[in-house]
Amino acid sequence: MKIVKASEAGEAAVERLLTKAAFDEVELNPKIREANKKTFGRDMTAAELVRQIVGDVRREGDAAVIRYTHLIDKVDYQPEDFLVTEEEFKAAEEAADPAVVESLRKAAANVRRYHEEQKPNSWMTYREQGSILGQSIIPLDRVGIYVPGGTAAYPSSVIMNAVPASVAGVREIIMMVPPKNGKINPYVLIAARAAGVRKIYKIGGAQAIAAMAFGTETIPRVDKITGPGNIFVTLAKKEVYGHVDIDMLAGPSEILIVADKTADPVYTAADMLSQAEHDPLASSIVITDDAELAEKVAKEAEKQLAKLPRREIAQASIDRNGLIIIADDMMQAMHFANVSAPEHMELLTAQPFQLLPYVRHAGAVFLGAYSPEPLGDYFAGPNHVLPTGGTARYYSVLNVETFMKRTSIISYTQPALEDVSEDIIRLAETEGLQAHANAIRLRKCEK
Repeated sequence: MKIVKASEAGEAAVERLLTKAAFDEVELNPKIREANKKTFGRDMTAAELVRQIVGDVRREGDAAVIRYTHLIDKVDYQPEDFLVTEEEFKAAEEAADPAVVESLRKAAANVRRYHEEQKPNSWMTYREQGSILGQSIIPLDRVGIYVPGGTAAYPSSVIMNAVPASVAGVREIIMMVPPKNGKINPYVLIAARAAGVRKIYKIGGAQAIAAMAFGTETIPRVDKITGPGNIFVTLAKKEVYGHVDIDMLAGPSEILIVADKTADPVYTAADMLSQAEHDPLASSIVITDDAELAEKVAKEAEKQLAKLPRREIAQASIDRNGLIIIADDMMQAMHFANVSAPEHMELLTAQPFQLLPYVRHAGAVFLGAYSPEPLGDYFAGPNHVLPTGGTARYYSVLNVETFMKRTSIISYTQPALEDVSEDIIRLAETEGLQAHANAIRLRKCEK
């Protein structure tokens, strides 16, 4: 694992190391690119491939979804096969471990409780001359959530997307999950039903995003698409934005740990690997002011790596994006952390709450040795759908408001309008909009 001393490399060089490439600049694995070339008959970038899929689904509907599901997922469907049946739900319940189901239900309850507390309210206020101003908070009619299903199954992502939508009051939630051998993981189905999802489609990738954005003969068009996915899913969300709203453009998983000499190297290394095992492109970074800790964490990470079932993935991630930075002090460490703007930031220090005011850019912050990142991933209650790739500078965590929209309320009485008429007329005429001015002037003349 690479260890970099800020005092030797220089602050600017460290900042460059921590600045991530844009998600659409990530180059495809040569094996994936070659496989796509064989599948589609020509060499294409991820963006070109996604653009083709999205365009075809928009034009052809179900036919294109069927074609790309066959090409990419090697599953042959007819439109009547898209939707998960009641029989499949029953089979999932029979196959599931009751203990796992109970844990999912507990997690869903925690997530629901947290998101109910953040639900915004509509409001109105009275102003001069009987005028009323306000804001109406309205849930979306229909949303589509995407749940990944590539190298692992993610029932937790179902909960994190569907529960806040349900709390927001969304009328209909549909879900897309890529099939594995034509089937969906039973815990994904159970989590979906527990979270209030009634329609689940066995479709993945860019074709799933396009189907939700534009609608097909059998798949309804949604108002917003949420949920993480691979580079093809992310680029598809970008491609359809404007026709439909999206939550964010997310990339590979990230963790950044700010640690001082009191941090346990075993815990620190374990937390690094908790993200590394997601994806070879995942990022795991430790920033510390203690050189001795840096060496211990690096050794411990190698030790723990050897025992992981997903060792190959985690090792590739650590080799590519594993990094330990030795800062001059904690303030410099926090500066570097904010430059990175990570998805997950852990503060493994003696007094983590003292550093919290210095956190400017992070999807979620975990304070103390007993608040590891997986706690947030699965159980605590806050959402785990978080901005990545440095986008925590301007994106927020998925939340109840993601599934709601705001409408302004304006009601003036005649005296209230009279009081401000001249100002409005003056501003309208300054902009050359005489009809705007007339709409006010005519009412001003009323007796």
